[in-house]
Amino acid sequence: MSSTCSYSNPPCAACKFLRRKCLPSCVFAPYFPPGEPIKFTTVHKVFGASNVSKLLNEIEPHQREDAVNSLAYEAEARLKDPVYGCVGAISVLQRQVIRLQKELDATNADLMRYANYEQVNNNQQMVNHQERNNFQYGRKMVNHGYYNYTSAWNNGISGDHNNIGTDNCTDGGR
Repeated sequence: MSSTCSYSNPPCAACKFLRRKCLPSCVFAPYFPPGEPIKFTTVHKVFGASNVSKLLNEIEPHQREDAVNSLAYEAEARLKDPVYGCVGAISVLQRQVIRLQKELDATNADLMRYANYEQVNNNQQMVNHQERNNFQYGRKMVNHGYYNYTSAWNNGISGDHNNIGTDNCTDGGR
């Protein structure tokens, strides 16, 4: 006695759940493979096998995979939130985007304030540094130019303070 099994393909998740024979013309087979039984179970709980079958038969074959994925997503969302479903998830995400946008705007404003403060602070430090260097090397601003006290000292101009900064420095009548 030999027994032969004529199982060519395992039944799809829908036919297995519904306990029926999976025919080659099964509308569920391409979209609910045997390895994903939970996908069909959730869709069946929310929409029912009959409604899903009608929907799949009414739409174009190239749109069916997207429709099944949408149904599976909505079914999961409806099980988590029976009232709002995926609309509730979208609403939560929109509020999160608004909150994050406000946080980003506040951070950008803080960065601008910090950058302006640093720029003003750096400019002030540069001015202070130039002033220290000028006094350190014996220079003083005179009429938007520098008068170098050390070179005047080295050129023989002495204690006559009236001649400082003038071009016509003389020996004072000596």
